[in-house]
Amino acid sequence: MRFLLKNQELTPVFSPQEGAPIANHPHIPQKLLKETFAYSTELQHHLHGRELLQTEIPITLETLHTHYHHGFIKLNYGVYRENNRLTCTRCGNHNPLFFASFSCAQCGEQHCHYCRKCIMMGRISECTPLYRWTGPAPTYHASVPLEWEGTLSNGQAYASEKVVQAIQDNQEILVWAVCGAGKTEVLFKGIEYGLNTGKTICIATPRTDVVLELAPRLQKVFPSATISALYGGSEDIHQPAALYVSTTHQLLRFKEAFDCVIVDEVDAFPYSVDQSLQFAVAKSRKPHSSLIYLTATPSKQWKRDVMRKKRNAVKIPARYHGHPLPVPAYTWCGDWKRKLKKGKLPNVIVKWISNQLQSQKQAFLFVPSVSVIDQVVDICKQYENRIEGVHAEDRQRKEKVARFRNGDIPLIVTSTILERGVTIPNSDVAVLGSEDDIFTESALVQIAGRVGRSSTYPTGEIILFHYGKTQAMIDAKRHIEQMNHEARKNGQLIK
Repeated sequence: MRFLLKNQELTPVFSPQEGAPIANHPHIPQKLLKETFAYSTELQHHLHGRELLQTEIPITLETLHTHYHHGFIKLNYGVYRENNRLTCTRCGNHNPLFFASFSCAQCGEQHCHYCRKCIMMGRISECTPLYRWTGPAPTYHASVPLEWEGTLSNGQAYASEKVVQAIQDNQEILVWAVCGAGKTEVLFKGIEYGLNTGKTICIATPRTDVVLELAPRLQKVFPSATISALYGGSEDIHQPAALYVSTTHQLLRFKEAFDCVIVDEVDAFPYSVDQSLQFAVAKSRKPHSSLIYLTATPSKQWKRDVMRKKRNAVKIPARYHGHPLPVPAYTWCGDWKRKLKKGKLPNVIVKWISNQLQSQKQAFLFVPSVSVIDQVVDICKQYENRIEGVHAEDRQRKEKVARFRNGDIPLIVTSTILERGVTIPNSDVAVLGSEDDIFTESALVQIAGRVGRSSTYPTGEIILFHYGKTQAMIDAKRHIEQMNHEARKNGQLIK
């Protein structure tokens, strides 16, 4: 295999068994090359801990070439073939359905294969090398004080100690905490310990909205830390940092970068069902590192593992302010789809919207699909023109969510993208069509968790408008009631 560099040929020596470089220069000892070469610190900071395409590196090809021959960069196959099976180095895909081929001008092959699974990160093919820094690691300022004057609840304090211990000992741990328990605050002491001992930390989450909310919160309590927020279209994409807040998709670009990876909402879509994202998390960790999972709604298998003590876990069944979780109320709304086709909403929904607007409280209205959002918003605007809708592909998504947080939008009609990570202090929540399959037990528990998160407004209303109860609805209500019971039994609720 050849990698072309303008009119020169760059020919790395690969181990056919491992698909990885085993030498960089055939004649000159690597130690001598490294000792006498003044490497680029810009390239060091950009490439360390990452595995990138050449098009993702804002450095000239000549500079990359020079660093490669002096042993500061290694190349790896983007897509390699082993035992007649294709594998993508970046995302781990080996499903033949996610590979395609094209006539490649670079390598001259009529059938150069590329991976469709991670195509959104840039095309990676058999003749596309991945670049990785193998020189000295950059150093970061170690003194990063935590500037937070809050107080942890007993449940939070115990979990915080376990997180610190996991980071110290490079362990794995699950923090199972109810919505509104204050999981972010539980991480503060662990992050402080990690940053002040020279560790590189990443908080990974499936949702861009969570990154946008979490990064400024962390910057506020760690003002002297360099924090990089990574998501599609992020301006921080080239910024090196000691603390990263990233979508799980962005971790596909990292390799053995982090001393600690914290996966927020590990049960959330798409991370929970996408093996390439789970592969990305594993690949981004250093060989000796800690892994911390956060969730309010673990899967049934994870629950069984915790009960059988097969998984190291700590549980927080109460919210930080000591008030119980809001329990969903079921309200039958009839055949709402038929009403919608006529440009109307069920009377019970109209009444709820009217009451919400009069109450001066903000509200979420979750619906099953994007097509429903537009129809519902058109009707709602008859009552209040400031009502908006938002979904994953909405080009104004970021701006609308920001306006909602600022209080400019009284009611937002949304898909499940806002079931996590968005906190509105004084709000109520309703679900239209809660019998739809998209509203699983975990989704409904998370949606209910949008209510009463603030200590100033610890209560609120969550209504499931339905055209027939489902098992998921029943399980979600039972889940919340069980957590309240456990918190009450442990003396963690305000009496």
